[in-house]
Amino acid sequence: MKELTVISGKGGTGKTTIAAAFASLAESAVIADCDVDASDMHLILKPEIIETMDFTGLKVASIDEIICTGCGICRDACKFDAISNDIRIDVYACEGCGVCAYVCPEGAISLIERKAGYACNSETRFGPMAHARLGIAEEASGLLVAVVRENARKLAEKYDRNLVLIDGPPGTGCSLIASIKGVDLVLAVTEPSVSGIHDLERILGVASHFNIPAMVCINKYDINEKNSRVIEEYCKEHGIELAGKLPYDDTPTKAMMQEMTVIEYSDGEFSKMVKGLWENIKKKLDG
Repeated sequence: MKELTVISGKGGTGKTTIAAAFASLAESAVIADCDVDASDMHLILKPEIIETMDFTGLKVASIDEIICTGCGICRDACKFDAISNDIRIDVYACEGCGVCAYVCPEGAISLIERKAGYACNSETRFGPMAHARLGIAEEASGLLVAVVRENARKLAEKYDRNLVLIDGPPGTGCSLIASIKGVDLVLAVTEPSVSGIHDLERILGVASHFNIPAMVCINKYDINEKNSRVIEEYCKEHGIELAGKLPYDDTPTKAMMQEMTVIEYSDGEFSKMVKGLWENIKKKLDG
C-alpha cells in the first residue's frame, strides 16, 4: 500500500481541486481529507457517512467544587489566565498543562478528557473516505490528522485498496507534518507568485527533513511565466521532479459549482493536463 499526500504552503492554490481529480482517476484508492481545520473535499465528493467517532484531544483541568477551598493558588500559578477570580476553569483558555493540579494543596483539580471533534468513515462515488472535523478553537489538529490517516489505512486494508490519497492541510505546522510523515510521496502544489515561491521552499524543506520524496506542480503557471521559470530552476537545482504545469482556467471553478471533479466535469484540455499530471505521479509511485 502506497501513500501520497497533496500539499501546499497556503490555501487557495488548487490543492484540493487536484486531489479530488486524482480521486476520480485512481483505480484503487482510499481518500483521506487531512485538512481537519477547514476541510472542503466533502463539497466535491459528497461522502455518505457510515461511521462517526468522537475525538478527544488535549485534556483540560476540572475543579471539584466540593473539595476546593477557593485559596486561589491555582489561579496565581496558571500562565494562561484560564482560572477566574471565582476559581472556575475557562476550558477554551486551558492548555492542559496540569500546573494547577500540581500546586493545588487540596487535590481538588484533575485533568479530564474533553471531546474536541469527530472523525468519520464514509463512502464516496470514488471509494472509501476518511475525514474529520476539529471543534472550534481546538488545537489538537495534528493528533486528529493522525487519527484520519490511521482510519484510512484500516479502510485500505478492509477493502484491499493499494493507495491512500491524502489531501493535506496548508502551511508547515504540526498538522502538515502529521499528514506527510512516512508517506511514499508528496506533491507540492504551488503558484508562480513571490509568496508562492517562498511557501514552496518551506514545505519542500519540511519534506526533505523527513526524507520524503517530493514532486512539484505549478498551478496557473501562465499568470507569471517568469516566476514559473524560477520555480522550475529551483526544482532542478534541488533535484526535485516537476510533475507538471497547469494553466489558468475556469474549469475548476465551474466543476466545483456543480460539485464535480474537473475530470467529471469536462474532457477538455485542462482535464487532459490533469490526467497527464496523474500519470507522472503514478510512475513515480510505481517506480
